[in-house]
Formats: sequence, structure tokens, C-alpha cells
Amino acid sequence: MPEHELRSVIEAADHAINCENLDALMEFYAEDATLVVQPGMHATGKQKIREAFAAIFDYFGHSLAVRQGGMVFVEGSGTALVLARTLLNGTKDGQSFDIERHATYVFKQDTQGRWLCTIDNSYGTDLLAHTGAV
Repeated sequence: MPEHELRSVIEAADHAINCENLDALMEFYAEDATLVVQPGMHATGKQKIREAFAAIFDYFGHSLAVRQGGMVFVEGSGTALVLARTLLNGTKDGQSFDIERHATYVFKQDTQGRWLCTIDNSYGTDLLAHTGAV
């Protein structure tokens, strides 16, 4: 079975994050997209997402590296839900870290057929625990 085209889109976005290329990274987001910065904190719109990523890069001392493991794609009506094993590593306060998250991403195809991220939630269903919903 051929790989879903969104895998390469997400890998290119990860590359932009790893290179801290905010201009390239913003090309992957819809104008009104939302990024879950951390539980309880969201950034909506490209400008706010750009600012959030700049702060994230600073927070991790410009050491953050992200990549995807396994992914599942569920597509319908020009929208796709992506469930991903997201792997993050870097250093914070001189200590190295490796984090695995089970992310959820939502993409929508634009009129030219490009996939744009509308919801970027690297915390996935872990958000339930932070809201007391579990």
C-alpha cells in the first residue's frame, strides 16, 4: 500500500521545525489554524503560531528536534485526521530529553489540493487528563 501523501508533508514540516525555518513552517498551516502549545494554551492564526514556535525554540535552547514514527491517516471530504507517534528530543536546562507523544493532527485540502494543517495537537488525547475529562 503506498504511503499517504501527508506523510511527506508532515516530514517537511518537521524539517522546517528542526531547522527553525519559521517562514517555511508557516506554509504548512491554514490561516486560521490552531496549535496546542501546551495543555490549556493554544495559538490560533499563523502569526500567533509563528510567535509560539519562536518561544518554543527559545525555551528549548534551540535544541529541539522532532520526527514522526508510525502514522495512521483517516481521510474524508477533503479533511484528514492524522494519528502519529511523535518523537521529540533536545536539551532543557542542560539536561537532554527524549519524549514520545501520540499526536493528533487535522489537515484540510485547499482549492489547489494542498494539505494545510488546521489543528496541530502534539499532545493528542493526553489533553483529556489535563482537563479532568478522564
